[in-house]
Amino acid sequence: MKNILLLTGDYAEDYETMVPFQMLQMIGCEVHAVCPDKSAGDKVITAIHDFEGEQTYSEKKGHYFTLNATFDKINPELYDGLVIVGGRAPEYLRLNPTVLEHVKHFFKENKPVAAICHGIQILTAAKVLSGRRLTAYPAVAPEITLADGEYVEVPVHTAVTDGNLVTAPAWPAHPEWIRAFLDILGLRVTEKKQTMSN
Repeated sequence: MKNILLLTGDYAEDYETMVPFQMLQMIGCEVHAVCPDKSAGDKVITAIHDFEGEQTYSEKKGHYFTLNATFDKINPELYDGLVIVGGRAPEYLRLNPTVLEHVKHFFKENKPVAAICHGIQILTAAKVLSGRRLTAYPAVAPEITLADGEYVEVPVHTAVTDGNLVTAPAWPAHPEWIRAFLDILGLRVTEKKQTMSN
């Protein structure tokens, strides 16, 4: 099917790492989950973000997630699409020049990119948002504006597509966000009819 690069890191959001990784594998994609300074077999710790009525999300320690590829060995030219997860990891991942160069490759080649929540911080740092319409966790909106992008405020369970880019505010948008990413990848999930025999 498709080769997908998934960028994560320590204290990336749990659902925003696990769900896209497993779902894309489920439909037959080859998904390589990577983190700078880590190798295949290394683990990252995730964070669970929840919406419990306070003015912002709460954060709890999540699961350990095992990476299946080595960041220093990846070649972005070999991938059909990029997934950037949210959580706290993007705030430090965006400081890595190689991360930013890889992201720029996907935009230069107009390959599908899906970013969620705080993952958009990596896009703002890569300076690839000029003239683009997108959403993010609301606290990231000022960064989008400063990066010359157009922030679109949407309900937390919805996504925004602009050309090769799909964005969403947070993990409640997974059904729409992932469906939109599959669309721009050119993938369709179809029903397989089975017949019963005695």
